[in-house]
Amino acid sequence: MKKLLFANGRVVNEGRIDELDVLVAGGRIERLGTGPIPAGAEVVDLEGLHVLPGVIDDQVHFREPGLTHKATIASESLAAICGGVTSYLDMPNNSPPAVERAGVASKKAIAAGSSYAHYGFYLGATNDNAEEIRRATPSDACGIKVFMGASTGDMLVNDEAALNAIFAGAVLPVVTHCEDTPMIQAAERRARERYGEDVPMSEHPRIRSAQACLKSSSLAVELARRHGTRLHVLHLTTARELALFKAGPIADKRISVEACVHHLWFDETSYADLGTRIKCNPAIKTEADRRALIDAVNNDIIDIIATDHAPHTLAEKANPYFSAPAGLPLVQHLLPMLLDRYREGVFTLETIVEKTAHNPARLFGIEGRGFIREGHVADLAIVDLDATTPVDRAGIRYKCGWSPLEGRTLRGAVVMTVLAGEVVFDRGRVAGPPRGQALTFRPAMT
Repeated sequence: MKKLLFANGRVVNEGRIDELDVLVAGGRIERLGTGPIPAGAEVVDLEGLHVLPGVIDDQVHFREPGLTHKATIASESLAAICGGVTSYLDMPNNSPPAVERAGVASKKAIAAGSSYAHYGFYLGATNDNAEEIRRATPSDACGIKVFMGASTGDMLVNDEAALNAIFAGAVLPVVTHCEDTPMIQAAERRARERYGEDVPMSEHPRIRSAQACLKSSSLAVELARRHGTRLHVLHLTTARELALFKAGPIADKRISVEACVHHLWFDETSYADLGTRIKCNPAIKTEADRRALIDAVNNDIIDIIATDHAPHTLAEKANPYFSAPAGLPLVQHLLPMLLDRYREGVFTLETIVEKTAHNPARLFGIEGRGFIREGHVADLAIVDLDATTPVDRAGIRYKCGWSPLEGRTLRGAVVMTVLAGEVVFDRGRVAGPPRGQALTFRPAMT
């Protein structure tokens, strides 16, 4: 049984930072703390580097099947481990969409031979698959994705009876994209009347407005309260919506909420330089919204930070406003972006770990992951707070080949990623074949 001893690291875990050795055997953490070096163990001297639980990104779009010119499970999961992301939960808006359990199973089969990180998949909701959703269990999917606003793909659920049936019948956590489509369509008509087809990107946060977000997220929360649903609202973007959610530990909540790293990083002034490269749904909004989201992370209103990693080719992004697709690639740079915010004094390391590892594991009941504990799977992200991460084409691993962060140098770097006890990324080098495992899930939190 292979043994690795990660010595002299500073472990960030469960609200503490401690100087601890981490002994790994058979892919799991056997011992935390000092002790004899077992015979035959390989010692990795971390020399004061920080050891974090591997990031669990609860919202990615790896595009396979059907949209593999943009990305594949292999390409994007490799990018993930290069950024310390050891597990991901992938969305169902593929081609064809994963709106039946058999479709989710086929994605698992693809990942079983090609994923560099551990994987889970959502079952998508439609206006007519409530019975399929009712039958889905943690062995089938990690959660139910409901597009309550139209975005990439054609999975809008806008029928009142269907929404009630989904929220009433789901055994799994329900996760929602919240924007009000009729309000957006009305705003698009007004924009066309003013600009024609050449709408400037600066109009995006007014077309996909705060009001449209609030109306939809309010409906989701009302439905969850009515039916007692375990609800997780994805990618919140506005200060107004924060009043819908309470502060406190995620374990005490039936309704939780996520922010995406780009909504914590960019604001509407960024459209002038980046244009459609940061077009996403829901839209990046004002500086006041961004600051309110940051405060909500630090005050335990926002429970999880994720990416909504959604790659498109540069040629697709170069289209005019209405035909340029929404989404941006971020999974490789999530943790370095947050480390940069740590260096700026925005987030503590303990908060970063809570929102990117502990809470996703708690919410989705991911077994044996998300924490540095004896007996848990040894999924680790080892970071150097004094190093930097330059974002340039040479280092970008996404199949689409670009990042909205190009030209920046982030303070802090992922130097090593450990996946089930194997070093799979080490100072710029990927080691070995894909080793990702299917995540297993307990029933949703009560």
